[in-house]
Amino acid sequence: MAKSRSGEKWYRKLRNKYRLAVFNDQTFEERFSFRLTRLNVITVFLSLSIIFIILTFFIIANTPIKEYIPGYPNIDQRKQLYYLNITADSLLNDIRQKNLYIQNIKNIIENREMIEDSGDLPMPKLAYDTVTLLKSVEDSLLRAEFESQNMYNLYFNEHGQNRETSRSSIRSFNFFAPIKGVITAKFNLSEKHFGTDIVTSHNEAVKATLDGTVIFTDWTLETGHVIAIQHARNLISFYKHNSVLLKKQGEHVNAGDPIAISGESGELLSGPHLHFELWYNGAPINPEEYIIFD
Repeated sequence: MAKSRSGEKWYRKLRNKYRLAVFNDQTFEERFSFRLTRLNVITVFLSLSIIFIILTFFIIANTPIKEYIPGYPNIDQRKQLYYLNITADSLLNDIRQKNLYIQNIKNIIENREMIEDSGDLPMPKLAYDTVTLLKSVEDSLLRAEFESQNMYNLYFNEHGQNRETSRSSIRSFNFFAPIKGVITAKFNLSEKHFGTDIVTSHNEAVKATLDGTVIFTDWTLETGHVIAIQHARNLISFYKHNSVLLKKQGEHVNAGDPIAISGESGELLSGPHLHFELWYNGAPINPEEYIIFD
């Protein structure tokens, strides 16, 4: 019999029943008792352990106590770091813009070429009216050569044909209004105002009046950002005082294509507007005879 009890399987011993009793230490009176097995004890402890683990995980995941656990990510701190990173990036861009602004002011005073902004942010508006500049010798020579050419001959072209008669050949063109607005200064040859000034709101798209090829894009002291387009039949259109140019030299444009953004760049202006000129066979013509701007 003893041999059979010693050879009993271990898992069968888990089912052996025991009695747990609690007695009064002074009177030895039995308070309560209950029967249990090893299997019941193990099951109870495992169940309590699983419940404790689940409860601990729930508390950590849904209460601020998780912030006290080393290595656990803090969402609020990540948001703060993100906003601080954006702020630092904005400050760096602002410093870069101010440095570029100061450097371009120096370049203008020293008659050097301006540095274009290579970043994504637009350049700050330069206060050219506060700077007194002198024209270079090369610029004066170029202006004198340009003015001495035949383009200011207002009556005859290079073939001796009367210009007023030859203008009828371009009346068949369907001109596209470069911008809509109020005309503040009309075409006037006696005052050497060779175009029409149209007042419009900031950041309006300036559009090509006809199909053609861009032959000039640059910034000048008097007229700011300028773009010129060569059209058919020796017709050229000029768009001045723009804030941004959208086309480059050599690009082909169609009538109505945006070529610039309106602004108030340059010195020769009294507010935001577009100065629009039409030149036919080297002579300026009145744009209002061909285009309705309002």
